[in-house]
Amino acid sequence: MRTTHASTHARLGDFTARPRMLVVTGLAAVVGGAGAVAALALLRLIGLVTNLVFYQRFSTSLVAPGAQHHPWWLVLGAPVAGGLVVGLMARYGSEKIRGHGMPEAIEAILTGGSRVQPKVALLKPSSAAVSIGTGGPFGAEGPIIMTGGAIGSLLAQLLHLTANERKTLLVSGAAAGMAATFNSPLAAILLAVELLLFEWRPRSFVPVAAAVAVATVCRGPLLGTAPVFPVDASGLHLTPAVDLLAVVVGLTGGALAVAATWLVYRAEDAFARLPVHWMWWPALGGLVIGLGGLVEPRALGVGYDVIDQLLTGRAGLGLILGVLTVKTAIWALSLGSGTSGGVLAPVFMIGGALGAWEGMLFPRAIPGFWAILGLAAVVGGVMRSPLTGVVFTLELTHAWPAMLPLVIASTAAYALSALVLKRSVLTEKIARRGLHLTREYSTDPLETFFVREVMQPVEHGRLLAAHETATHTRIGALRGSAGALHPVVDAEGALVGVTTRRRLADATAAAAADAEPPVVHAATVECRLAVHPDQTLRQIAHLFAETGLTSAPVVDPATRRPAGVITLRHLLSARLHDLTEEHHRERVLPRRAVAG
Repeated sequence: MRTTHASTHARLGDFTARPRMLVVTGLAAVVGGAGAVAALALLRLIGLVTNLVFYQRFSTSLVAPGAQHHPWWLVLGAPVAGGLVVGLMARYGSEKIRGHGMPEAIEAILTGGSRVQPKVALLKPSSAAVSIGTGGPFGAEGPIIMTGGAIGSLLAQLLHLTANERKTLLVSGAAAGMAATFNSPLAAILLAVELLLFEWRPRSFVPVAAAVAVATVCRGPLLGTAPVFPVDASGLHLTPAVDLLAVVVGLTGGALAVAATWLVYRAEDAFARLPVHWMWWPALGGLVIGLGGLVEPRALGVGYDVIDQLLTGRAGLGLILGVLTVKTAIWALSLGSGTSGGVLAPVFMIGGALGAWEGMLFPRAIPGFWAILGLAAVVGGVMRSPLTGVVFTLELTHAWPAMLPLVIASTAAYALSALVLKRSVLTEKIARRGLHLTREYSTDPLETFFVREVMQPVEHGRLLAAHETATHTRIGALRGSAGALHPVVDAEGALVGVTTRRRLADATAAAAADAEPPVVHAATVECRLAVHPDQTLRQIAHLFAETGLTSAPVVDPATRRPAGVITLRHLLSARLHDLTEEHHRERVLPRRAVAG
């Protein structure tokens, strides 16, 4: 009888996956180049809107709205007008442009099969340019992540690809856009792994890395190769006291991250209770931005110039406190209105301001040192991506000697945020839409156990032979429930099929009615799936899912003789072992052994 050989199926799957990975990598390289161009286009568009609104000139250079004095009515009215335009674009264009981009990309991956509508690729950067260019205190990275992701998704939708391959190209575009914006290839890859891919496998990692590499190379002639916020760290001398104070920066940065995250979603809840359509919310958020701009004009816009002053130690106390209070408030409150803009640049500025303020009390290291640590800490706390926070900061500043205190600060902030908040600012919105998202990665326990370790062995004397008579005594000696699977073998002991106690009983009753001897062969059916002892439980789980079966005989691959039976219940053994290791506490060494 025909059987399905699981190991052959797995080998063929691995073999066919290799050329597919190369094909997707080639496509990802194309997406990477397009992502770099899209990043340049978005930055130029933001510069154009900013110049037109605040300086009444036609230029695409990236300038700050508050770099010079503006009339009060312009500072107050421009963000309101920009919010109104974004609200109209969202209602009559696509609601997907609302928000800061990353939750929307995650949602497209989790629920949409990594499909992004073509109009989103145009509306998202346009709405972000309007929002930021009219004074919105946001960054360009969130919209470019969504735009780059849309480019990758659109290319994938034009081709005959799987959902996983579409996801890989979507993430490739998102990471490429981020890498091109900040000249941060490694941080872009880490963010893709920590937040968007939900896996670390060659099939997705290699294409994403290829896209990021191409985007970073393309950035050279488009935007330059220098770090975005260069810092001279050659004179940095680290001491244990500095490393200890890095913990303080990390904890305060984590506390600020918790407060800002809380404020964003309290604002979102407050807007949801308003008796007006959500289309008007960004305009109301713009009013908050305008009022904040009257207090501290430098808090408006992307603020790259302010970040540079903070990280190089050139910011005064007035600017530091103004950014720390006003920027945090208007960013959190306006983001809760559902307008379009990213979170990274504001987090950079807020974290840098916190560190710069603390640096006035701490020992001097190099100009901007404590601001650098504050930036990494708030990124680690807000985004719950500590490695990304460290690498991002290093690639932005090239302050490589500061790696250890950066790790300490970012990890301390991440730990505090994880202890206090269930979710980050990037994933809370996903949870509020009824989706479950975990960012904790561990080894699958099904991957660490083999079939031979959990299967129910079949004793040689209890094997059913196809030619033997199915007596009531013989049937009663079989273990398990009436529907449990039992292998049937031929005269040489090789598997020929499977049966159950219920089938044997029915066949015995039918044979008795016909006055014929009940033979096991009459109750034997084709074996749809036979597995091997050296396969992992993860492979078996996949095969059960593919075939719809809940049990299968385990056979020796050389002799085809049954060695046992595996069921869904046996797969839970690995999960039980995992739970035991996590929750069971015991003393391994007795006290006497330690004392001796």
